[in-house]
Amino acid sequence: MSLNKVMLIGNVGRDPDIRYRDNGQCVANMTLATTDRGYTLQNGTQVPERTEWHNLVAWGKLAEIVEKYVHKGDKLYVEGSLRSHSYDDQNGVKRYVTEVHVENMEMLSARNTSKQGQPAQQEQQPQNPAPASDGMPF
Repeated sequence: MSLNKVMLIGNVGRDPDIRYRDNGQCVANMTLATTDRGYTLQNGTQVPERTEWHNLVAWGKLAEIVEKYVHKGDKLYVEGSLRSHSYDDQNGVKRYVTEVHVENMEMLSARNTSKQGQPAQQEQQPQNPAPASDGMPF
């Protein structure tokens, strides 16, 4: 038996890179930062905070949701699996990449800004009517 499962909660590092393949399938690439808080040991030693950056890849309908709703700074919960591959860079040096292929995602940020970073228009709430003149508070 084996298991390849990743669960992360973090903040999106940059706006997702969205591409459509020749067959029309959407692919979203983004980075996610997870941070362990810094702390002080009992002996006074300071341990600084530590941030890890994760490369995420989403496909199909999930990638289309990312395209519409996810942008830099958003807090996400993602589940997926690790996949690694290598390539030769322009100088012929072999590079290795590990990615999280996202299978499930939940947006944890409040939705009060649009994708362009502008405040979302809020619906006007109707004003409460004047209280009845019979003296009853309800």
